[in-house]
Amino acid sequence: MALDELLDEREQGERVKAWLRDNSLGLIGGVIVGVVLIGGWQYWKQRTHGQAVAQHEAYQGALLDIRSGTLDKAGERIAALPDSTYGELAALQLAKAQLDAGDRDAAIATLQGVEGAEPGVAAVVRQRLARLLTDAGRGEEAVALLAGAEDAVSLEARGDAHFALDRADQARADYAAALRGLDSAAPQRGLLELKLSQVGGAPDEPEVES
Repeated sequence: MALDELLDEREQGERVKAWLRDNSLGLIGGVIVGVVLIGGWQYWKQRTHGQAVAQHEAYQGALLDIRSGTLDKAGERIAALPDSTYGELAALQLAKAQLDAGDRDAAIATLQGVEGAEPGVAAVVRQRLARLLTDAGRGEEAVALLAGAEDAVSLEARGDAHFALDRADQARADYAAALRGLDSAAPQRGLLELKLSQVGGAPDEPEVES
């Protein structure tokens, strides 16, 4: 091997050693950060899984309490659940059981305690709560609860509240809007058309293609 080539290799080796000396702290820090991130990710996954299992068990326990008729105990379990789909679904089941037991006020209180996290379930909660409020003579609260309603079920429930408050014009507008949002083959159209006729309305005539 030529002398100049040997010197080049030695020079390169020295440069590598110097670079390692200058950057050793950064390299060690990067390794430590990587280990911490991996460990944190594993901890987060285990913690999230544990929370999900605990919520599911609490939900199942609440359902068992509801079926056995121990509604107060079910309410305690549900109150301990965080705001989640589990809590909302359990609250819907509890409210139904309370209503079946003749305690409408308790059912209203249960649904009012639900703070929706999942839009689909939260919409059902509002609809059922509005109907209970209307039945309890609290139509104004039902109307306010469904103030921004756009779907057919909520519009019908708001129309029922307006009807209970002797507001035929508003009820007619809600029922008509609800009908427009329903498919022509929807099974609830017949009852909704009857409600509309009771407040002096009529279903829109279908368009005839020329």
